[in-house]
Amino acid sequence: MIDAAAFDALAAGYDRAFTATLLGRLLRERVWQLLGEQIRPGQRVLELACGTGEDALWMARHGVEVLATDGAAGMLQVARQKAEQAGLGGMIQFDQRALQQLSDGLPGGYGRLDGVFSDFGGLNTIGDWRPLAGALAESVRPGGWVLLAVMGPLCPWEMGWHLLHGQPRQAFRRLQEPAQARVGGQTIPVWYPSPRRLEGAFAPWFHRRRTASLGLWLPPTYLGHLVARRPRLLATLDRLERATAALAPGWGDHYMLLLEKRR
Repeated sequence: MIDAAAFDALAAGYDRAFTATLLGRLLRERVWQLLGEQIRPGQRVLELACGTGEDALWMARHGVEVLATDGAAGMLQVARQKAEQAGLGGMIQFDQRALQQLSDGLPGGYGRLDGVFSDFGGLNTIGDWRPLAGALAESVRPGGWVLLAVMGPLCPWEMGWHLLHGQPRQAFRRLQEPAQARVGGQTIPVWYPSPRRLEGAFAPWFHRRRTASLGLWLPPTYLGHLVARRPRLLATLDRLERATAALAPGWGDHYMLLLEKRR
């Protein structure tokens, strides 16, 4: 199991480094657009690897009861504080539980779920998604949805940047199994499944409804400085993102995979 301390170390600065940036807002708005098509007031949604709770708060503001889980106590502490400050604590239940733990089965107290959501690479911290899919299938109602924003293996920005700097191994590091990533001062294993591979892991219980690229034209966070002071360029790249999301769904820093529970 990945040491949660690696993500605890990021908690205090995560919103400043990503959530509050223009790049971070554009990427999250893309996710919220698709997420908004799935949620309804009164739904009960499980969020996996909720981080600092930004998505949980957004769903709660739209009348959704959110069960927000994360393995990192530091992330949950920030998320709880934000929920209390926003007056949404009654709409969000927080539970410190890692994906590896949930793969062994969801606690009975989670109840029946209308949907499941995971944003910005939470699922990249495990390398076998079928046990998690099976555990979710026990609780998600027939016709319920699962929306996953996952880091994929083919990121043109990353490949191009590292090739230009004479770093071919870094350019294609996502093709390794697993790759190694620096998170919070630690080196952790990370897996980058293709949409087809991830869909296959969920296939016994869920079928695909949609796949869309995320971060194909917009750069990864660590290259955000290249466009941070160019709002017009960012706006142009964002328009390209929206126009081509379905044309190259497996390409980009992330992709979004929308699944439906088989009836």
